[in-house]
Amino acid sequence: MKPHLKWKALFILVVIVLCIYFLFGYPTFPTSFAQVKDNFKNQIKLGLDLQGGSHLVLQVQVREAIAQETDTTVDRITTMLRSKNVHYDEVRRIDDLHILVKNIDPAQYSTLSDLISAQYNNVWDVSPAAGEPNSYTLTLRPSAIAAIQEQTMTQARETIEQRINALGLTEPTVVPRGGRDANEILVQLPGVGDTAEAKAVIQAGGQLELRLVRDPATYPSVAAYMAQHTVLPAGAELLPACPDNRVRTSDTGDVWYVLDRAPIVTGRDLRTAVENRNARNPGSWQVDFTLSPEAARRFGPFTQQNIGNSMAIVLDHCVKSAPVINGRIDDSGMIEGSFSQQSAHDLALVLRAGALPASIKYLEERTVGPSLGADSIRHGVQASVLSLLVVMIFMLIYYRMSGGNAVLALILNLIILLAVMALFGAVLTLPGIAGVILTIGMGVDSNVLVFERIREEIRNGKSSAAAVDAGFDNAFRTIIDTHVTTVVSAAFLGFFGTGPIRGFAITLVVGLVANIFTAVYVSKTIFQYHLTKMDRQAELSI
Repeated sequence: MKPHLKWKALFILVVIVLCIYFLFGYPTFPTSFAQVKDNFKNQIKLGLDLQGGSHLVLQVQVREAIAQETDTTVDRITTMLRSKNVHYDEVRRIDDLHILVKNIDPAQYSTLSDLISAQYNNVWDVSPAAGEPNSYTLTLRPSAIAAIQEQTMTQARETIEQRINALGLTEPTVVPRGGRDANEILVQLPGVGDTAEAKAVIQAGGQLELRLVRDPATYPSVAAYMAQHTVLPAGAELLPACPDNRVRTSDTGDVWYVLDRAPIVTGRDLRTAVENRNARNPGSWQVDFTLSPEAARRFGPFTQQNIGNSMAIVLDHCVKSAPVINGRIDDSGMIEGSFSQQSAHDLALVLRAGALPASIKYLEERTVGPSLGADSIRHGVQASVLSLLVVMIFMLIYYRMSGGNAVLALILNLIILLAVMALFGAVLTLPGIAGVILTIGMGVDSNVLVFERIREEIRNGKSSAAAVDAGFDNAFRTIIDTHVTTVVSAAFLGFFGTGPIRGFAITLVVGLVANIFTAVYVSKTIFQYHLTKMDRQAELSI
């Protein structure tokens, strides 16, 4: 054998061994046939349509995000008017889309108009309020509503996808569903029969805020506070303790805190959040978090100035705990509570993924049974095997001994395809099986192109070796053209398709790339090896 053929054969052998290892010998080296089957089963991950799982349809309550934007605008306008010494009676939200600025000094209306133009020119329209003298209504523009809706849906989808992925599920599907105004998200969880944990993590709010406690005293109810103080201080807010952290101070067990309305740190400022065992109470768990550099620059001076005061850790609009600030804290902290390891893990997961911009409602929930998947797998495998056998028989009959070359290339193509999918954790779906069958067809097409060119060169009087070289060289350009155009089309399906369509595209792209290697490099190496064993005057069996 020529030296270059030895290196080619060694390279092909290494590829085959690695592929077989990733399919049957990874992650644990098998010592029995049962372990070989288990490794293969674990490596080839199946989609929802094949192995069953859970199917959820969620609706994002976008109206809540719009209302939140309106409330934020009320606070900002109030602050700006006070800073400009503009006299008014009140600024309040009429509904989700309208704000009333009541009884403003007519001489100072231009100040209000300039503020709105400078800060909210493309968001709010100002018009006189009907039936209210010297009052004005701010109306949220349709374009702003559409922008909030799009942003809310994008953030909700990304947050849900991050939380689901953090659970370690295999290739979940999280995609928009319905029209633009449907505000629905489709979630498919392959292999998940009980959706309780996934639903709990999806729906958790995870809105973390660190706020200064204004009043060291706590109150059993809002009415109890108002009875003593009549009004809340400017910029303050009453929030209850979270249900699992209440200390019984009354018959209801409620505890209310007076806090700054504006948080010093929010969940958006988090860099990491992990669960750890509580050092002071080994039986419980805590969540340790670190802040971004920008948040740390704010948090350090804040804690320095408030040593001895309490700081409330607010989760989803309730106070988780209110520890005393004993010293300067720059970039880290902890959340303590009655956490089990699982609850601490889920909270850390939610905080890392970020808060949902609005609550969600479950419109549909169903479990896809594995029986349909078993039937699909059986029929898909039968179709693949049958198509492969028919192709093999045809190639062996029509191209004689050279047909065996094509058969070996096709088998290696399938081994490489499955090994690459296993290596990168790709999921095999029912359309993916169709991609496997199409790959077989493309592989046969490549071999037919090469073999017919070799036959043509032999008819033109060339020797077998020269005909093989010319056949592969001339057919290579055509093979590349057909494969590149198909790969580009499949890539678009992968980028813009969802769910099963993406599975089909991934399988097809990997199969086509593998086919170029097997139909050109491997097949030509086999021919060259066979020619070295033939007599120079012998006729090639093709």
